[in-house]
Amino acid sequence: MTEEAVVEKTWHGILEGHPGARRGDPDVIAAAYAEPRLRALFPFPSHGALSFHRNTQYPWSNDLPYIVGDAEWCVVYAPRGVDGVLGESLTPQQAAALVVAHLPDDCGPAFEGPWLQTDGSID
Repeated sequence: MTEEAVVEKTWHGILEGHPGARRGDPDVIAAAYAEPRLRALFPFPSHGALSFHRNTQYPWSNDLPYIVGDAEWCVVYAPRGVDGVLGESLTPQQAAALVVAHLPDDCGPAFEGPWLQTDGSID
């Protein structure tokens, strides 16, 4: 399966509530999916957060901002390992737009496979 197919299938499974798909706040998921740059990344809803990854298999990249919240109130956090809140008291649409604004320039579509460390190791 191509990278695009894996990412697209994952998004659609989440959006449509397929059995076995991860669950997240529908409004946050829809707002993120509406952003083309986020739609090209691998979505990972978990524990009230929606994170985005540059790859489709564990270990994840974990180097991008992520959203915590629901339809009423969202917070955008800096990437894991970097302290900070990028924005709070946001709508899902504002949160998704803020994540896009803080994506690295070289953040293209997700690739299939695990995230490799700079030394070439997987973990």
